[in-house]
Amino acid sequence: MSRPIEDYALIGDTHTVALVSRDGDIDWMCVPRFDSGAVFAALLGDDSHGRWSLRPVDYVGEPQRSYEGDTLILATEYTTPTGRARVLDLMPHRKNHPTLIRLVECLEGEVTMHTSLRMRFDYGWVVPWVTAIDGGLHAVAGPDALVLRTPIELDSHNQHTEATFTLRSGERVPFVLAWHSATSPVPRAFDVDDAIATAITRWETWSAQCTYDGPYREQVVRSLLTLKALTYEPSGGIVAAPTTSLPEEIGGERNWDYRYTWLRDASFTLDTLVQTGFHSEARAWRAWLLRAIAGDPAQLQIMYGLTGERRLPEYTLDWLPGYDDSPPVRIGNDAAGQIQLDVYGEVLDALSVSHHTYLDGDDSTWPLEIALADWIADNWRTKDNGIWEVRGGAQDFTYSKVMSWVALDRAAKHAESMGDTERAVRWRRVADEVHAETCAKGYDADLGSFVQSFTSPVLDASTLQIPLVGFLPADDPRVVSMVETIERDLTRDGFVLRYHAATSGDGLSGDEGAFLLCSFWLVTALAMSGRRDDAVALFERLLALCNDVGLLAEEYDPHAQRFLGNFPQAFSHVGLVQAALALSIHA
Repeated sequence: MSRPIEDYALIGDTHTVALVSRDGDIDWMCVPRFDSGAVFAALLGDDSHGRWSLRPVDYVGEPQRSYEGDTLILATEYTTPTGRARVLDLMPHRKNHPTLIRLVECLEGEVTMHTSLRMRFDYGWVVPWVTAIDGGLHAVAGPDALVLRTPIELDSHNQHTEATFTLRSGERVPFVLAWHSATSPVPRAFDVDDAIATAITRWETWSAQCTYDGPYREQVVRSLLTLKALTYEPSGGIVAAPTTSLPEEIGGERNWDYRYTWLRDASFTLDTLVQTGFHSEARAWRAWLLRAIAGDPAQLQIMYGLTGERRLPEYTLDWLPGYDDSPPVRIGNDAAGQIQLDVYGEVLDALSVSHHTYLDGDDSTWPLEIALADWIADNWRTKDNGIWEVRGGAQDFTYSKVMSWVALDRAAKHAESMGDTERAVRWRRVADEVHAETCAKGYDADLGSFVQSFTSPVLDASTLQIPLVGFLPADDPRVVSMVETIERDLTRDGFVLRYHAATSGDGLSGDEGAFLLCSFWLVTALAMSGRRDDAVALFERLLALCNDVGLLAEEYDPHAQRFLGNFPQAFSHVGLVQAALALSIHA
């Protein structure tokens, strides 16, 4: 049985990440980028697929861990029968090579430690050739290579490396693992203490830019740090999550690769970063957006690769059994080819935010906005696959129509500000048509709620966005009724589902957990409608789901009381920050 997803902490260098379990195992790390092959893939298999264990031979109680201040440097403390030890895990800001530092320190007494390292390339498929070098070892296979440096004597046998060593109070031992291209020189050694100090300073300097000073600030800052960790610094792209194929139902088939940039997720993230003072990241994402979507508006994709790649073919890794025996393990994502009209709204809304906050300082995006708005004005009646990327056929999804209205509304407002009356009038006229038809066909009076699509009278949590994007005010009777209906009929133990999977017609079997982003949307809707006490109560229940280091997955199973889906999930942390902002504004 696999470790619970909530058992993991995150470290990263804004190019990729590693997931560290509570008891000191690194079970997931892709190098050199988020979407590269994993060198540690035990998260989706077992030891044989790559894992790095580092912990005391014997310890009592549960290890205690936390991040060092407002950073991504993880400290885990162990109590043993003879003393106490701490392991610092981090990935220093990259210069040339992705590097993982693990520093062991004996805090008191005497502690015997053990490390076991199984390096594998290509998601556990390729076993490298390992040779000893001065001060460590070198592993190579095909285009990939790893170098491990440590003063500890290592024993390599049976396709893995291990060592047992004893430290006394005050003694410290570093382990430094770096990836490099097999055709390039081996990375040089460096001063570990200096690298740690630099990493702490860099993260704390970044965190100090946060302008949010409202309630729940600690949790907001941790979520913002997580969003920063999911940013691919060279391009500004933001991945939805750093993992693939963590199941939305144990044993189910809803296992997807999230290591790409969705326009929707990243647009929400842009708004979050702007509202909390991180304008340089917002500018970088805006630049990524303009590069990625350049070209024919009809070819706008819902998602792209880290640097704007458009082809993300989906295939499965048959040699990996999947998390908790939940195959398939998927690489790539065929949803990249779906039509989802809502992304036009999210993109134009994001560009509107950039104008209002002077991220760009000019109107260089105006020709692109014209092209996008004209396309959605001509095509908003097109059936699509919807926000949840259902694979059961195109429909007239209510959320897609709402966001089509957002696209035209934001474009019309920008045209008005520029004196482009002709375009403003046309887009406003079409926006009014979209609004009227959506209210007429997307609202079910018998249910007392907006519904998933014009022909599917089932509840869908995406309609909670209606007051959040300004489609209707929060006190509109239809919105008030919708919120109450979703609270009553689309929750599990008080947490919001995306939809009832069994009746959604999404083309997949099985069920799924409560979707954490949707629960945060409900918090925001409650706060906007004046139900602050209810909003606070739900928000604090959601905060209690965060693991011991403040991280959230995509979904939560209230019955099994465990995380589901890819981890950590940008959408969930965006929802947390946005809900905290709403509670601050509607105090």
